[in-house]
Order: sequence, then structure tokens, then C-alpha cells
Amino acid sequence: MATLPQEPIVDRRDALTGLADLSTARATIARWQADWPADTIACPVHAMLITLGRIDTVNVAFGELAGDGALVEVAQRIKHFAADELESNGAWIAARLNGGNFLLVAREPCSRERWQWLAEALADAIALPIPNPEGGPTLRLWPRIALVRMTADDDPDSVLDRLSNLAERMRENNRRRIDWSTGEVARAGHSNHQLEADLLNAIDRNEIEILFQPQYSLEDDRLIGAEALARWDHPEVGRIGGGPLFQIAERADHVAHLSRHIITRALEHACHWPEHLQLSLNITPADLGVENFAIDFAQTAERIGFPLARVTLEIVEQVLLADLDRVSRVLDQLKLFGVSIALDDFGAGFCNFRYLKILPIDYLKLDRSMLDGVLEDERDQAVLRAIIAMARALELEVLVEGVEEEAQRDLMRDIGCRYYQGFLRAKPVNAEFFLTLAKV
Repeated sequence: MATLPQEPIVDRRDALTGLADLSTARATIARWQADWPADTIACPVHAMLITLGRIDTVNVAFGELAGDGALVEVAQRIKHFAADELESNGAWIAARLNGGNFLLVAREPCSRERWQWLAEALADAIALPIPNPEGGPTLRLWPRIALVRMTADDDPDSVLDRLSNLAERMRENNRRRIDWSTGEVARAGHSNHQLEADLLNAIDRNEIEILFQPQYSLEDDRLIGAEALARWDHPEVGRIGGGPLFQIAERADHVAHLSRHIITRALEHACHWPEHLQLSLNITPADLGVENFAIDFAQTAERIGFPLARVTLEIVEQVLLADLDRVSRVLDQLKLFGVSIALDDFGAGFCNFRYLKILPIDYLKLDRSMLDGVLEDERDQAVLRAIIAMARALELEVLVEGVEEEAQRDLMRDIGCRYYQGFLRAKPVNAEFFLTLAKV
């Protein structure tokens, strides 16, 4: 997954989710406004209030542990979404206000159409199944999202009031799941059906850009490979990251088509790399739901001429929820071809340690959230040391995501982590720039 952009300094955090709390969100917005040049346009701040339905039902039906776990998972999804979709512009902050109420605020030039589309995509991401920490049925939460664009007359309190009032009206009147504080819905330049058609055309015209997130050795800081990421610059909606890109493809029933396109393009680019570099590819539930995926993948790599021994396929827990037995069979087939397997976003959700027992995993990729506050909190450091020790006992390598400070890098090296990726060394880069890095 992509690493976090620079986030505003967070003075106080919500104890449960680790997001900023209400006071920090309010102070951050006020600071953005105060720092914005007075002789230009109004500070371009957009906000969305995410309210979760059914959270009380989850607490009653499954217990408070499941409810709290669901809130933690939603917080991670909001943070990951913001990191991926707002990575190239301005600043942003994610906060938990109370209960099932979350706030996402961005300071960046953004059209109403794009901010509404981002809300739709985030709502879809939050509504995906959530693993139950008690091992029972998966959970689902249904978000409503209130949107606002700050004006020159607004301050943090007025923005929060406008969002809260709208959210209450949406709840009482059972209104649409996305709405604006003005009572208007932005006229989307494209309907969902048109966006899906645009995606198919973009695939055919090779308009889906493949970026590469460089990965490094913690021992000597040498480049060891890269993770392939997909981005789509839609002419009206703007830049669309990997998660929402696949949500669009899923609605159009073209996930396999998009995934195959990304895999093929990434392998073609990687053929020009020095022979010691590894390529990491993300694979989807749709990929692993196909019985002959392993054979098709091996044939694609052979046709392109990229050695399978230099491929790492990354899977997330969401992939494993569908059919663990089938996933295990497909991964076993891939291992026979020499492919390495990484369990991505480890530590972000409810990772079932049974996965580590029955799946042929070679790497753990520690989620970037594992580094939040780790330099100051000895308990966080103890958790990381325990994970590294467990991985070593299971003969698994560990790569950590989201390294942005030298002190974080030094700590991870000292506790025995082998590899890292993050903005400290490089943001995701295009194929040409990565090739330049690889040949240095």
C-alpha cells in the first residue's frame, strides 16, 4: 500500500482509534485558516462528517469488544483512504469525534464533484465486511456522510455545527447517504455507469498509470525492489487511487480485467530493472477466486520474460475472508512456481494468527499505523519487538511501511526488521524515474 503523506501535528489522539480528537481537529482547521495568505482566495478547506449506522446494534448483538474493534477498523480505513487519495495535494487530518462519528478534513483545491466522489468512494470502503474479533460472522456498518466546503465566513465551530445539523437531518429523514450542508448535491460530471465505461476505455488506452513505491534494506539502505501501485487521472473527477479504482471496476464486474492489466504493465516495466530487484504486486479476492489464477499468472510472467522468483504477491486480510481454503490452494500453487507471498497491512485489523499457521507466507508487511507514536511509547515498541520475534520464529521476513523519519528507520533496524518503504527515501514514482533510481 502507499505510504502516508505528511499529516498535521496531532497534539491529542482518540484513545481507542489513535486518530486525532475533536480539539485537535478544531485547532488544525483554525491553524490552516490563520496561516493562509490573506490576499488570496479563501483557504480551500473541505470537510466530511462520517456517521456510522448500526454501531449500537453491533454492541448489543456481538458485544462491546466487537463494536470497539469495528470502530478501530473504520478508523484505519479512513486513514488509509485519505493517505491514498489525498497524497499529492495539501494537508489533511482524520479525527474521531465521539461514538461512531468521524471527521475527515482536507486543505486542498478541490471541486465539489471530486469531494462528493471521494465521499462516495470512502462510504463504499467503510461498508466492506469487517472481521469479527470473536470469530463469528463478519460485521457490516452503513455510513452516511455530510459534506461541507468552508467559506471565508466560516470558522471551525461553524463548520462542525453545519455538518452535525445535516447529519442529524439525514438520520431523522432517512435521506441519501451523501449530502451537502447547502442541501444541494453536486452535479457529478459523470454517473457511476459513465465512470465505469470511462475506466474500460482508460484500460484500453493504457491510461492507468503504474507507479512504483521503492523498497529498501534496513541494514545498508540499498534498493531491493518496489511495490507496483495503480493511479488513474480522470479528466473530471481527478486522480483516483488504487482502492477506489477497484471499487469502480467491481461495480462494472471488471476487477479481473483491471487486475490483469495492472499486473501485465508492471511486469513489462520490471523487465528493464537490474536482476537483483524484486517486484511486489497486490492481488485481489477476484484474482484468488479463480482456480487457474496461479497458472495464468505464471504464463503471463513467462510470456513477458520476468522471473517468478523475483515476484512477491501481496494479499490483505479482506482477500482471506471469502474462502480461506480456496485461497490456500491457490497460494500453494503459486509457491510451486517460486513466487513469494506477503501478508499486507499486518497490524491494521484483526489478523487471525491462524493465517500464519496454514498459509505459505514469506513476508509480513507491517501496516504504517504500527509506527504511529512508536518513538515515544514503550508499549508500542514492545508490541513491535514481539511481532518481529514471532516472525523470526516462523522464519518470516518483515517489511515495514510508512517510514517517514530517520528515527523510525533506526528503531526498526535495531529491533530486527529487515526492509522498509516510505516517504523518508521516496514517494511512489513513475516507471522511468524508478528505472533511474535502480541504475544508480
